[in-house]
Amino acid sequence: MKKGATAGLPSSVGRNTRENTAGQAGSGTQTPENRLFQRAADNPRNVLEIAGFPSEGEDSSFRSRLGFTPAHLRSTLDHQGPIETINVMDTLPTQPSDTEPVKIVAAIDVGANALRMVVAEVFSDGRIEVLERLQRAVRLGQDTFRQGRLGGQSMRAAIGVLRDYRRLLDLYKVEKVRAVATSAVREASNGETFLDRVFMATRLNVEIIDPSEESRLTVSAVRQAVGNSLGINQRETLIADVGGGSTLLTVLDSGEITTSQSLRLGSIRLQETLSTSEESPRRSADLLRQHISNTLSVLESVVPLVEIDSFVAVGGDARFAAREIGAPASEAGELAVVEATAFDKLVARCEKHTAEELSKRYGLPFAEAETLNPALLVYQVLLHRTKAVEMVVSHVSMRDGLLLELAREVTGKEDESLPVGVIHSATAIAEKYHVDLNHARGVAEAAVQLFDVFQADHGLGPRYRLLLRVAALLHEVGSFVSSRAHHKHSEYLIANSEIFGLPRHEIILVSQIARYHRRNVPRASHPSYASLTRESRVVVSKLAALLRVADAVVRGHHRRQSDIHFQRQGDELIVSMPGGFDLLLEQRALETKGGLLEDIFGVKIRLEEA
Repeated sequence: MKKGATAGLPSSVGRNTRENTAGQAGSGTQTPENRLFQRAADNPRNVLEIAGFPSEGEDSSFRSRLGFTPAHLRSTLDHQGPIETINVMDTLPTQPSDTEPVKIVAAIDVGANALRMVVAEVFSDGRIEVLERLQRAVRLGQDTFRQGRLGGQSMRAAIGVLRDYRRLLDLYKVEKVRAVATSAVREASNGETFLDRVFMATRLNVEIIDPSEESRLTVSAVRQAVGNSLGINQRETLIADVGGGSTLLTVLDSGEITTSQSLRLGSIRLQETLSTSEESPRRSADLLRQHISNTLSVLESVVPLVEIDSFVAVGGDARFAAREIGAPASEAGELAVVEATAFDKLVARCEKHTAEELSKRYGLPFAEAETLNPALLVYQVLLHRTKAVEMVVSHVSMRDGLLLELAREVTGKEDESLPVGVIHSATAIAEKYHVDLNHARGVAEAAVQLFDVFQADHGLGPRYRLLLRVAALLHEVGSFVSSRAHHKHSEYLIANSEIFGLPRHEIILVSQIARYHRRNVPRASHPSYASLTRESRVVVSKLAALLRVADAVVRGHHRRQSDIHFQRQGDELIVSMPGGFDLLLEQRALETKGGLLEDIFGVKIRLEEA
């Protein structure tokens, strides 16, 4: 394995900037490039220009591969202006060998209080080496949470930052980029307009993601980083990520995801909602703590925090606590442990100070100091609601989850844990609406069996197989509202639910597939169906046809799905069911529901006793 590289998430162990530039600094020739490298060595947290750019003498091949020279770099940086570096390059990139192809990818996070980007190399075996971690403070959330829309000044500032990021992406010749926006853009009335402007100015297609997708990406990174450390995967664990606009909570039971919730407890949102900026630090802390406690009291009916054994914190403010009072919990430095009593003392010290005082006392940028107290208070209240006696701080973020996703895409590898999490989440929703799980699981198994039988006909990939299974598990949730037209109620409930691991457009697909499990087939006169793209309408029709047949044959809740078999013979689908039962109900259901399968796939259905 290449020195400094690790499987999965980027290693935090690598040669630092001082080591990278030592040869130059001692050469006696102080060119502008040498002085720039020396500044980076002397103060790596504040000098971002050099992060990820090895010296010319040390690795000229890397510079040639990126297609720029020192003069080119200097003029570009002068034009861009300063950027803040969060971490200097984790590991030194080197020229890849012919047998070890490398792809360069990047993840961009348009958040509530900052725009962040990470650039990394991905090797054929899935290893990731980070080249850059960049951040610029732009308070998009302040506008959205105060007035419901993004202000012109904030939009111009954000577009300027993304233009700078675009130049760096071009310098690195990045092959694949994923840019996402979270609560500040998601909730802004002019969010889509802002993203259109971003695309026109930078050619970056920024995608708005839901809290469930944020949580999935964060949890993916945490699970990769944590592994089996501290026995977290053997207990009930809460992962909390406090951002500017929301707090994402995910519960793992023995390593499996059981619950995911998004709370409107972001650090910027709390300040804007409670108008704490005008209050004294003490008064502000009291107001925040009371509001957080009230919100969590409502949550505990869904997520019993008192049963949580381990508490994992993610986010910049949690990392601040780890730097101040934490103890390393892993050799690579990816985890730190913060004792509850020490954390209480840190919070007590911090809540006495204003943002300006915190900035001076701890050497923090003002934008970070301003959100510190609200975030620490959320972590503190959460910690004390659980049985945990310490807070485990993971140094990863949602951007690391994006990197893992990009690495899987460019290497063609699947995330094996994703389907399990999605199915757990869908099952939890089914239980919430009192669905007969035996029937729902039977329909789901029959549906995916049909999916496999018709694989050559529909040509859809494994992701759609998962969506069909989720639609089958949830197709009867609408009965919770009313038995009349329950398929329409199912569509509404699913479309307005958060299913862990599924982005919004896939949840809409699931809601449409479930909506057509009975009664009318998809029609252009149905507004929700008509609003889909042509490709999505075709997918819904194909999968709804399979779901209708599965639901028709798993009619008797007493019959096991394993007793039902499907076989394709020419232009017929043979459905074999065990004898000894009256098959009249199934026969009539197939006559009612089987027409769509015949229309889509051109086959007739024949029911036989096995």
